[in-house]
Amino acid sequence: MSSTDTGGPIRLQKVLAAAGIGSRRACEELIAAGRVTVNGQRALLGDRVDGDVAVIQVDGERIVTNPELIYIAMNKPRGVVSTMSDERGRAAITDYLGQVPQRVFHVGRLDAESEGLLLLTNDGALGHKLTHPSFGVTKTYVCEISGPVPRAIGRQLRAGIELEDGPARVDSFRVLDAVGNAALIEVVIHEGRKHIVRRMMAEVGYPISRLVRTAIGPVRLGDLPPGRTRRLTRPEIAGLFRLVGD
Repeated sequence: MSSTDTGGPIRLQKVLAAAGIGSRRACEELIAAGRVTVNGQRALLGDRVDGDVAVIQVDGERIVTNPELIYIAMNKPRGVVSTMSDERGRAAITDYLGQVPQRVFHVGRLDAESEGLLLLTNDGALGHKLTHPSFGVTKTYVCEISGPVPRAIGRQLRAGIELEDGPARVDSFRVLDAVGNAALIEVVIHEGRKHIVRRMMAEVGYPISRLVRTAIGPVRLGDLPPGRTRRLTRPEIAGLFRLVGD
């Protein structure tokens, strides 16, 4: 290609360096060692790419090279609605974003009474795949219910139960803690139907008093305080792309 660095595709090592992979020299060594691919093809020294659209991987890990794309984790507090703004004046996601220059949207939802991890991005293609049922992205929830919890409940949920809108099953279920008449459980599920975890637990006779989403795929809530946000790390972003086959 004859495009210049200012008018079109630019040298691959410069794109990688700008994405934080390393110095230009280090990126040249990665390319020379055959560890970099562009759109599925092994890259060569001297290659030029359009970092805004090229699919670039280092050691099989997707690298986001479009500086306009952002990926954010938020710990949604209880009582906040999963919309960017609310016509009824309720607390919404935008109230907690601070100074984010790009316009972002939420990936999936949490009902107002639920808490925990919510992903925000302006990457429409990835956001669509993460919420599409065919990709089966797992979500992990920690819930408070009344105890004690018989072992049969876990077996029942893993085998599947019938809801009014069709069958549903969990990927995994375990009791984290049980004291007196209260229990803390962890549920992993890949479905995204509305209120699916609450409805399943109510169906088996254990309605949820508190629900916190603690993970979406490889992204974990960790110790992020309620109402706070953080940028996803490069491995987390690569893990999300890997989940949807990109």
